[in-house]
Amino acid sequence: MRPDTPAENVDHPAEAARLERTADLYPEDAEHLLIQAAAHRELAGDRPTATALYDRLLASATPLENPHLVRALKASNLWEYGHEAEARAIIDGIRAAAPRDPAPWVIVAEALEAHDELGAAEDTFTTAARLLLTDVAEPPYATRPLLFGRHRVRRMLGAPHDDWDALADTLHSSSVSLDELHDPKRVWSLGSDNPAELQAEISRLRAELGAHREALSRPFPVAVLHWPAAELTELVGAYPGLLAEYPSHDDHLATIESSLRELASSGTPNLGIVTGTVPSYEAFAASEGSSPDDATLLPQYATTLAARGLAAEWPPQRGSACWCGSERTYDGCHGAQ
Repeated sequence: MRPDTPAENVDHPAEAARLERTADLYPEDAEHLLIQAAAHRELAGDRPTATALYDRLLASATPLENPHLVRALKASNLWEYGHEAEARAIIDGIRAAAPRDPAPWVIVAEALEAHDELGAAEDTFTTAARLLLTDVAEPPYATRPLLFGRHRVRRMLGAPHDDWDALADTLHSSSVSLDELHDPKRVWSLGSDNPAELQAEISRLRAELGAHREALSRPFPVAVLHWPAAELTELVGAYPGLLAEYPSHDDHLATIESSLRELASSGTPNLGIVTGTVPSYEAFAASEGSSPDDATLLPQYATTLAARGLAAEWPPQRGSACWCGSERTYDGCHGAQ
């Protein structure tokens, strides 16, 4: 989650510096931490330093979990302080790459929208919707900003509602409809001297803010712990007390998928998978004053990784790689079982 608190309420440079120091201590979490740090730099008005943080991530020898997201954030930031040509080049590259994560699409489209390029923004939102939502029975939670943003831009363009706009209306839970929230005429009501009009606009803004806060405060996923094959071999070799938990790697993978499907069928929302490493688990056990052989630490370790923003959404987006690391698509791997 990126911060959006105004600068007068938070010491953004100090918070950014703290996150940068933490990234140095925990390089495995650097991507998540430095994205947060860059957001604080942006909120403090220090956009060149934010760009430097994005560049640091993109130049890292460690592969990023979501390089398209980092590039989209960099493009949005560059455009805000006069580097439009470079921002556009990055945006074109992201669109050509067609990422399966909705977040880069939303950031790119909102950057275009913020600079009054509504037609390009609508086209970007629509391209992403076609890619991520065609033949999808239930849109994942992460795609809602895509649908809502598309609805907003199309409302400003005066475009008639289509099926995806109707879906956005259905998913929107606020007491104020999306059509009303996205009404282009709202800006005029802020200059009204009619108390009733101003009060109505205040109510709409409160509803919009409430929906935004609900999205931001959404709890981290109910996460299941995944060990890659090499890590699991090292883990049970060093701590044989965990063999009862993990009799084989194939059993471990099957248990993950079946557990998540059971949780989903019971109505549990916001499911995710976190990937463990032996050094990270050993450090966690030491911080708890316990032995890594203690199997009761495993769910606590998973929760801690999820709270640090390291959970990957389950199930993966259509056409995305399977969570198990097989390099096959999820639909052709564990999703097909």
